[in-house]
Amino acid sequence: MKRVFSGVQPTGNITIGNYLGAIKQFVTYQEDNDAFYCVVDLHSITLPQDPKELHKNSLSVAAMYMAVGLDPNKCTIFLQSSVKEHAELGWFLQCMSSTGELSRMTQFKDKSRGDESAPTGLFTYPTLMAADILLYDTNYVPVGNDQKQHLELTRDLAMRFNNRFGETFVVPEYKEQKVGSRIMSLDDPTSKMSKSNPNEHSRICLLDSPNKVKKSLMRSTTDSDMEVRFDPENKAGVSNLLTIYSAFSGLSVKDLEKKYEGVGYGTFKKELVVVVNDSLAQIQDRYNKIIDSPELLDILKTGADRARQVASVTMDRVKKNMGFVTL
Repeated sequence: MKRVFSGVQPTGNITIGNYLGAIKQFVTYQEDNDAFYCVVDLHSITLPQDPKELHKNSLSVAAMYMAVGLDPNKCTIFLQSSVKEHAELGWFLQCMSSTGELSRMTQFKDKSRGDESAPTGLFTYPTLMAADILLYDTNYVPVGNDQKQHLELTRDLAMRFNNRFGETFVVPEYKEQKVGSRIMSLDDPTSKMSKSNPNEHSRICLLDSPNKVKKSLMRSTTDSDMEVRFDPENKAGVSNLLTIYSAFSGLSVKDLEKKYEGVGYGTFKKELVVVVNDSLAQIQDRYNKIIDSPELLDILKTGADRARQVASVTMDRVKKNMGFVTL
């Protein structure tokens, strides 16, 4: 079986952008692959976190994994901080990287905004992400389009290491969702949907109420010609809504264009609200049952035990090939 790895940060309620761009794929890949899905809590502390919120959000993401369809009997679900090899290999790969290539990472530029006092972890975390992936001899990484640059760095570091120290790492491949790989902001469809946007109606989160979803979608930015047509360059807002509709409903964008030909945006948005709320209601019902279940911690412990078994073998191989004394 091929190995799959991916993870999500516990930094608040997951948006439909996170879900459609990455997490939805997780469910598919667990069926025919040896899948490892991690709550990447170490990544979250690149920016200050309230300890209580970090604890709460970490369990929330783990519960949401299962609410959207991940089965702990089919895949390995665990917390990144429970497996010390993530931080250990992160340091090794940090020493294999250059400041030049890390400074070119788009997300660092966006989040630091040229601030010289930005946390060092924000600058170096792509090497920790590379460690997350390479620890598990990962073949495929289902992540959102915004993480593609980091995966390219991971591939570069794996090949650089292999060339210098001999075959050590599997060089992973990027797996992108065909529909919904990049969901844009509802108030500015030229920017990615983000939890950090101060406008709460710029996004829809998986735990949002039906009324909140309705308000956000009905207020979403479109254009003035009222034609429901997929044209990202000239009709970015409508194209974004069509992508969301298609991803949740399973209907193709072409079918949706035909369905709403000559109808206008009002009806289109109202029916999109129903589709999104119906999907979220099912997820939320499962989430509410899981988050309060005593089994959640047991599942995470079992997952961490499995992850440590695999990660420790990789770290032993890394250390041996680099020349470290292993006892």
